[in-house]
Amino acid sequence: MADMASAAAAVVLVHGGFVDGSGWQDVYKILKQHGYNVSIVQNPTLSLADDVAATKRVLAAQSGPVILVGHSYGGVVITEAGNDPKVAGLAYIAAFAPDKGESVAALIKDPQPGAPVPPILPPQDGYLFLDKAKFAASFAADVAKDKAEFMANSQVPWGVAALAGTITNPAWKTKPSWYLIATEDKMIPPAAQQAMSKRAGSTVVEVKGSHAIYVSKPQAVAALIENAAKGVKLAAN
Repeated sequence: MADMASAAAAVVLVHGGFVDGSGWQDVYKILKQHGYNVSIVQNPTLSLADDVAATKRVLAAQSGPVILVGHSYGGVVITEAGNDPKVAGLAYIAAFAPDKGESVAALIKDPQPGAPVPPILPPQDGYLFLDKAKFAASFAADVAKDKAEFMANSQVPWGVAALAGTITNPAWKTKPSWYLIATEDKMIPPAAQQAMSKRAGSTVVEVKGSHAIYVSKPQAVAALIENAAKGVKLAAN
């Protein structure tokens, strides 16, 4: 344990839209048990700039190299914030990995025929929510019913402005990246995840799970993050 901890980068976890950082709890526990220093960003999810700033504040508090992890929209945040010199590697968990000038709005504008359409309700005062009745099926199909219901009823309003935030300099062009594809994802189609991870040159694993795979399969998610930490360490030696 101590040897692993001394060899490991710190880990910073970044959540996506409609949820907060508490969904990382089981991943956090596993990584902590394995000796990693783990911090969780609480994004306002009002604008990309605000979320990047929130992430950079957490990065500033780290004493060593960081594996920066993003789920869903969190992938956009880490793609921009990952340019921070403390970030040694990126880990995308069923996440958007945009290129320069891209935003969530651009990436979801033209879904492939037959792709599932997330049940996003019309904006209310500039914020988005998922239809509570359809939340579990689309976002958390393999999460325990009571937990998925809680997630549906504790949604964080997602600012429309955050979806329009564009990347100025994608960190995956200069930092190594890892990507976990959730093969049963009904929010970001697996084919889109495959295309983005290939474009980013990521080391890819595929795991059967819903969009909320970080909640339902924390062991698999933690394993990918640990592989990223070890990969960065090996590259440095």
